[in-house]
Amino acid sequence: MNDEVRLTAWVRGRVQGVGFRWFTRAKALEIGGLSGFALNLDDGRVQVVAEGGRAGCESLLHWLREGDTPGRVDGVTEIWDTPRGGYESFAIR
Repeated sequence: MNDEVRLTAWVRGRVQGVGFRWFTRAKALEIGGLSGFALNLDDGRVQVVAEGGRAGCESLLHWLREGDTPGRVDGVTEIWDTPRGGYESFAIR
């Protein structure tokens, strides 16, 4: 089953100033079929929103948690929802 979903993930750790958003965008493009964005938050976390097939979103979430990310990931909190649309590609904000 590969339903269309929306993943919102908040990544904690040393994830700002290390290219984390750029690498997240590159990974989303590598997975393919995902749109959304990666955004630095004022509290030091990075928010990642991805819409697309469930398998692709799960692959991105797995990479955020256990992949070869820049910096250091201390934890990831996520919520799943229905897609809202409005994203043409995967952007860095």
